[in-house]
Amino acid sequence: MTDFSLAEKSVEIANKDFGRLDGLVLNHGVMVPVSRIVDSDPNTWRQCFDVNFFSLVALTKAAIPSLRKSSGRVIFTSSGAALRAYSAWGSYGASKAAMNHLNLTLAAEEPSLTSISIRPGVVDSQMQTDIRDLYMPLMDEKDVTKFQDLRRQGLLIKPEYPGHVIARLAVGASKELSGQFLSWDAPELADYQAVNQG
Repeated sequence: MTDFSLAEKSVEIANKDFGRLDGLVLNHGVMVPVSRIVDSDPNTWRQCFDVNFFSLVALTKAAIPSLRKSSGRVIFTSSGAALRAYSAWGSYGASKAAMNHLNLTLAAEEPSLTSISIRPGVVDSQMQTDIRDLYMPLMDEKDVTKFQDLRRQGLLIKPEYPGHVIARLAVGASKELSGQFLSWDAPELADYQAVNQG
């Protein structure tokens, strides 16, 4: 996603194949570099921001003209790390915080669109596997314990739960949600949540 020219091409393909663009889901991202600030290389932070933030700017910019025509929606997949610091996750958390501000700015600048940042929670995904297998030696003990306990207690969230909410928002998010940063299971999103998530 660091080739920003792909943004225009993606929008062109969507318009060609489907005749219009109704929604944009921005769900890609990387955690690396996972290192404490004192040990970090600013160039690796830049690479993280290229994927997690600047590619979002490129894709959003490319999609705006088409989304204006459809009064479309942009859904950003954010993270609780945008608001809470985890040692060694500085570049990831900062890029997600920047994403949330991009969402706010888009909502202010493009009133015909609806844009929302979603916190999917601690999802049973490759990211959690990487945290357990690769990154725990770099993290604080309290955070290691938190993520180990969530897995041990079977509390990792199934990907389809936040995925269902994100998909429904992409095609039907109401205008009053625009600019907000919400957890996938927030009461405000009850109408978008699946009935059976147990």
